[in-house]
Amino acid sequence: MRFLVRSWCALGLLGMLVLAPAPPAQAQSGFDRRGGDYANFQVRTGDPEVCAARCERDARCRAWSFSYPRTAARFATCWLKDRVPPRVEDKCCVSGVRGAGVVEPRQPEIEYSIDRQGGDLRFFEVPPDATGAACLAACEDDKRCRAWTYVRPGYIAPVARCYLKDRITRPRQKPCCISGVVR
Repeated sequence: MRFLVRSWCALGLLGMLVLAPAPPAQAQSGFDRRGGDYANFQVRTGDPEVCAARCERDARCRAWSFSYPRTAARFATCWLKDRVPPRVEDKCCVSGVRGAGVVEPRQPEIEYSIDRQGGDLRFFEVPPDATGAACLAACEDDKRCRAWTYVRPGYIAPVARCYLKDRITRPRQKPCCISGVVR
């Protein structure tokens, strides 16, 4: 009898392990998934989370790619895919598979999807960059700079811009930007 009870318990545990959901996949910032498109739409808010959410609601969708706007006159675009193409490194995009959501990289000195409005010392054009590294470096080199905000191309202007700040302002959630505090 004890053998049967133990066997049933073991089978129950094994069943729970087999049926346990896999950890969710994560969306990748700085990667595109080319091919398999069956639909696309403009994302007026410029937020990749809109694209991930639409894929979740569409039974046909297996993966998605979100392209940041390329010019200030154009909106961001979401591409829904009926298969899961391999990811390709490209700073234009965020992509993922169904169930992934959007997870920005975590680095203590870089605040993804954060805008720090106000306190501008100066601003200038910078090359497009998935991490805002040129803006961070410029702030570190300027002794008056306490914080910075990198604005992706297409949100304020057709080109990427770096704003150096003489004070630390309140962070605001906005997909257009990457920010950080230096001193």
